[in-house]
Amino acid sequence: MRILIYKWKAYNYRDIKETFLAMGHEVDVIEQKLESYDRDETFEHRLEQMLKNKRYDFVFTVNYFAVVSIVCEKCNVKYLSWSCDNPLISMYHRSVFYNCNYIFNFDKSNCLEFQGMGVKHMYYLPLAVDTDRLDAIIDGADDLELYRNEVAFVGSLYERNTYDKLKIVLPDYLKGYLEAVMQAQMSVSGANIIEEMLTPDILEQLQQYFKLDKSEDSFSDLGLIFSTTVLGFKIAAMQRKRGLIALSKQVPVSIYTNSNTKELIRVDYRGSVDYWTQMPKVFRMSRINLNFTIPNIKTGLPLRMWDIMGAGGFLMTNFQAELPEIFVEDRDFVCFDGEKDLVEKSLYYLSHEKEREAIAMHGYEKVKKMHSYRIRLQQMLDIVFGEKPEER
Repeated sequence: MRILIYKWKAYNYRDIKETFLAMGHEVDVIEQKLESYDRDETFEHRLEQMLKNKRYDFVFTVNYFAVVSIVCEKCNVKYLSWSCDNPLISMYHRSVFYNCNYIFNFDKSNCLEFQGMGVKHMYYLPLAVDTDRLDAIIDGADDLELYRNEVAFVGSLYERNTYDKLKIVLPDYLKGYLEAVMQAQMSVSGANIIEEMLTPDILEQLQQYFKLDKSEDSFSDLGLIFSTTVLGFKIAAMQRKRGLIALSKQVPVSIYTNSNTKELIRVDYRGSVDYWTQMPKVFRMSRINLNFTIPNIKTGLPLRMWDIMGAGGFLMTNFQAELPEIFVEDRDFVCFDGEKDLVEKSLYYLSHEKEREAIAMHGYEKVKKMHSYRIRLQQMLDIVFGEKPEER
C-alpha cells in the first residue's frame, strides 16, 4: 500500500513509520508546522496537490487533525489516525463525522463517547511498543551504569500550568471550589470526576475569568477545555510533586526532566534524557520506574507504560481502568493507590529483588509477544480494508 504520513512531534511517529516500511508498504512523509489544527490554507493546498499527483491508499497521522480530514474528504482519500493523547480537543470538530475518517483511539471511554455521538468509524486500539528497537539500544550500549537508579521518574512536573496563572484573579469562593475539586480527584483512582463537578453555575462564573477560544466548527465546550487544559495539568503537577517528595523521604529517587525541581530537595535531578537514545536505558537500569498518568487520560494506558515495559523495566503506576483488560497486576506491573501505598510498595519491591525482576520480565515478554506495532497496525489495516470483520 501507498501511505502518506503527516509528521509532527509525536514520540511514536518513527516506530509507526518504520513498522509500515517493514510490513512492505510504501511511505511518503509530509511535514509542516500548522497555523491551526482546524484550518491552514497553505498546508491544505500542499496536501491536496500531493494527493492529486500520486495515488495513496490512505493518509495517516498520530492524533487526529481536522485540517487533514477536510482535505482527505475533499479528495476522497481514506484518513487513518491513531491517538496517543486524550482528550484530543481537535477531535471535537464537525469534520470528525466525515466518511473518510478511520479514527483509532487508545482511550476506551473517549472512544465510546464519540461512538455515542454517531461517529461512524471510531475504534478502540491500545498503544504499542517496539521491543526490538529498545533491545538493540540496550544491547549495544556501553554506558548503562550511568543510568542506574533505585527509583526513577521520567517526565514533566507541569509546573508551568494555566491554573497557577489564573488563580490570582479568581474570587475566593471559586478558587476554593476548584481546589476542592482537584483534591477530590486526587483521592479517586482510575476514574475522572472533574468535568461532572464543573456545574453550570460554576462554568457560568468561570466565563468571566477564562476565555474559551475555538473555531466555528468546533463543538468543544468550556467544561471540557477547562477540566483538561487547566485543572488536569494542575492535578498532574500536584500528584507528581507530592508522590516524589513522599517517596524521597524513604528511598533514593531520581528524576529526569526539563522541569524546575527546586521543591524536590531530596530528589536527585539527573537532567533530561533523549526519548530515542537514552530513555530506554533509564527504564532498564532503574529498579523501579514510576508512571503518574495525567487525569485527562480517563481509562487508557499512556505511552510511558508501554515504553517502560518494552525496555524490560519494572513498572509501578497509578491505576487505570483498562489495565486489568490488558495486563495482570503484580505479574506484569504493580499499582499504587496514593502516596502511602507508593512508599510501602517501593520499599517492598526494593527488598524483594527476585519478585521485582520476575514482574519486569513477565511484562516485557507480554508486550513483546502481544503488543507490537506490527500487530497493532495490522489490526488497523484489517479493520479499514475489510480483511477481517470489524471489531468495535
